[in-house]
Amino acid sequence: MNLFVIRNRRRFYIGLALLIAALAGFAVLAWPARDRPPVALYSSLPIYWNESASVTDLLDSKQPPPWPRTALERDWALAPLDTLAGADSGAAGENGSLASYKRLLLAQPRALAPAENVALDDWVRRGGHLLLFADPFLTGDTHFAIGDKRRPQDVALLSPILSRWGLELRYDMDQPQGERRVAVAGSELPINQAGQFVLAPTDRKAPATCTLSAQGIVADCAIGEGRALIVADAALFEPQHVTDGAELLRDLARRAFND
Repeated sequence: MNLFVIRNRRRFYIGLALLIAALAGFAVLAWPARDRPPVALYSSLPIYWNESASVTDLLDSKQPPPWPRTALERDWALAPLDTLAGADSGAAGENGSLASYKRLLLAQPRALAPAENVALDDWVRRGGHLLLFADPFLTGDTHFAIGDKRRPQDVALLSPILSRWGLELRYDMDQPQGERRVAVAGSELPINQAGQFVLAPTDRKAPATCTLSAQGIVADCAIGEGRALIVADAALFEPQHVTDGAELLRDLARRAFND
């Protein structure tokens, strides 16, 4: 074997080792800290990692984590999941089963598969606490073009699960453009092109009771033995709210996650 081939193979294996180490680093970051209650995270928004075009950018240690992660991890340890329903139908994610968690932050997720809708509904009814942001018209900026799988979900596609919980998410195309604020639990929630919930009948065999507030933008639902606090907008996560949004996000999480 000549020297050229040996050197190229060595570079290949070194590169492969670095990639494996990087991925292992991500896995370590995902494990919840022992001194904070764990919260599962499932989102298309840059909440846990920054929006990056490459693995190199994602691993840039000089770039601080997104402000929502910093704010939330003052009280909880976030554990990102890749799916809400694994092959065993036990709501398994990469970092363990959703059934292993009591709390879940679901923020502008990809369209849920039928098995994920079932798993999520079962999990909440068994006592899970959910904080859900479902925006029908996402207004935040992104580096990625329409069609790019890395782009945040532009329109929340959660009708099946919302309907099962007695909610219908509507969107008024004639509402004023630009950011405004609504009162939520004594605070001012920033919204932009928000949706609005209306109450709908539920299946008698799977009851859920929701209370609406903030002009129908927030729904607080008792579902079986669990609870879901649902917001029809996700403008709170935009970068400009790094100062005023941190405490509000923590307050919403406390409201949703505390017993």
